[in-house]
Amino acid sequence: MISVDNLSVSFGGWTLFDQISFLINPKDRVGLVGKNGAGKTTILKLIAGLQQPTSGAVTRTADCTIGYLPQQMQVADTTTLIAETAKAFEEVLAIEAEIERLTAEIAERTDFESESYEKLLHRLNDASDRYHILGGDTRDADIEKTLLGLGFRREEFDKPTSTFSGGWRMRIELAKLLLRRPSIFLLDEPTNHLDIESIQWLEEYLKNYNGAVLLISHDRAFLDNVTTRTIELSLGKIYDYKVPYSQFVTLRAERRAQQLAAYQNQQRLIEKSEEFIEKFRYKPTKSNQVQSRIKQLDKLERIEVDEEDLATLNIKFPPAPRSGQMVAEVKGVGKSFGAHRVFSDAEFTITKGDKIALVGRNGEGKTTFARILIGETEPTEGSIRLGANVSIGYYAQNQDDLMNGEFTVYDTLDRVAVGDIRTRLRDILGAFLFRGENVDKKVKVLSGGERSRLAMARMMLEPHNLLVLDEPTNHMDMRSKDILKEALRKFDGTVVLVSHDREFLDGIVDKVYEFRDGGVKEYLGGIYYFLEKRKVESLQEIERKDDKPRTQQTQEPSKGKLSYEQKKELEKTIRRHRKAVETIEAQTAEVEAEIAQYDAKFATATEYNADDYKAYDALKQRLDHLMHEWEKAVYELEIVESEQ
Repeated sequence: MISVDNLSVSFGGWTLFDQISFLINPKDRVGLVGKNGAGKTTILKLIAGLQQPTSGAVTRTADCTIGYLPQQMQVADTTTLIAETAKAFEEVLAIEAEIERLTAEIAERTDFESESYEKLLHRLNDASDRYHILGGDTRDADIEKTLLGLGFRREEFDKPTSTFSGGWRMRIELAKLLLRRPSIFLLDEPTNHLDIESIQWLEEYLKNYNGAVLLISHDRAFLDNVTTRTIELSLGKIYDYKVPYSQFVTLRAERRAQQLAAYQNQQRLIEKSEEFIEKFRYKPTKSNQVQSRIKQLDKLERIEVDEEDLATLNIKFPPAPRSGQMVAEVKGVGKSFGAHRVFSDAEFTITKGDKIALVGRNGEGKTTFARILIGETEPTEGSIRLGANVSIGYYAQNQDDLMNGEFTVYDTLDRVAVGDIRTRLRDILGAFLFRGENVDKKVKVLSGGERSRLAMARMMLEPHNLLVLDEPTNHMDMRSKDILKEALRKFDGTVVLVSHDREFLDGIVDKVYEFRDGGVKEYLGGIYYFLEKRKVESLQEIERKDDKPRTQQTQEPSKGKLSYEQKKELEKTIRRHRKAVETIEAQTAEVEAEIAQYDAKFATATEYNADDYKAYDALKQRLDHLMHEWEKAVYELEIVESEQ
């Protein structure tokens, strides 16, 4: 279906990968893996036709259609959720209109025996067949099933897309992509904006999909559950394994061990042969044997061992200082923003040594609770009491608000480090892959992954006995996640984790708190215990056949009517927030256009230009910042609009 032949990509004098080749067949389920920066996203862009290789070619069959989901994309916001999702069926709608036109024309004709009448019937039959093949008969049901599977509620179907946050807008694009049913899905980190239940639904969808799937993911469980083949991209080469990710890791280790053993045996043979040649080179009685050994060495096919990419994190949390047995007592805690209640009645106790996961849909209050726990924001109801000598280390999803972009990597640590630890700052940075000149980079030019690593390094400068980590693995590759997971498992303090990565949580947490429908529920067990219990509870909910509309179940007390002056002031506030959103969107479009120009320029570059790459990195950082600002602005707009 798709053939990648001798593909090479170079930027100036630097080669990303060199003459790689592989095939993707119908119904293949392929995971594309490798460390950050190995070129995985570039592979997807090349196959999608969005980027051109330096040499080589990507060949697709004539009937091959591609559905590409990048990590970030421009999303529409001019219509409702249901109407925007229905755009996935543009071809179906066009065929539907043609069927109506042909049916009307046939009804008016009386020349039943003519050739033109017969052609009309054939065209109508072909259009009807195509309509059924594309799912026209089940269009509305498919849209509903897909949106519900990705976590949307029925009462949200008629909401404007502009009222959804960036993560939810990405889900809309994913829904449209799934409904188009292309020959192959090219998915770049599709689980980044999904909660655990939506990830499980997507797994089932992709496993049963009739086409092919090529995906990039740092979610090991997702890869194991969806893929049956793994292509590793490492140091410019690819290695193709016909197994899921976990089996690939084992086979890769075995392959390297076999290569190394064969290489060492051959090196010993070469060494002995060279010693023999050198020792008897000038003895006439041994001349024949010497020549024979020389010929053997000349003909010997030298074994090469794959260069191993060993760069990874080396994390060990400092020992936790002593604290009381009770770490935090949560009593009736809730949080509202204006009239919008996020969650309420959270009631539980965190004890010393607990390893806890906070899970739930986006927007249900996980991050909000984490911020209440660390004292960054106050609850609107209830209280949290911290225990004796509790010292909190906090890792936030967004690092921009926590680090000064004008500081260097080294300065960021140096300004918060105290005591003897200051003499070990370079060692600590080295453990987080900041070496050599990288320590002098300014924070504002770092990638998302680099900023995440720096924030984690900063948090480790002083010992804590309570770690509150909000999506710590979002920008980490597989090996980095494994190292962090092992460090958290060995940490002797208390951990509260916000994450949707099941594989990462498995083996760390022993309690799960689910934020759902405005409440918080406790599950005493690991993440897979929680998932099993939730599956049973979901089935029980279905069996109850509770037809009461959800909007009625969660209805809040009606608000009193606003006065004329209050309405006027509120409308003014809403206009100001809408203007802020529009301004950020315009700036984002400009930055994305500049990035696209650089992408095109790099694709055809023949030499390396440091200034271009510096400007390009700055634009990417600017885009990351704008996307964060946009999400905040939309959220604030949502809050004030809910007061109308």
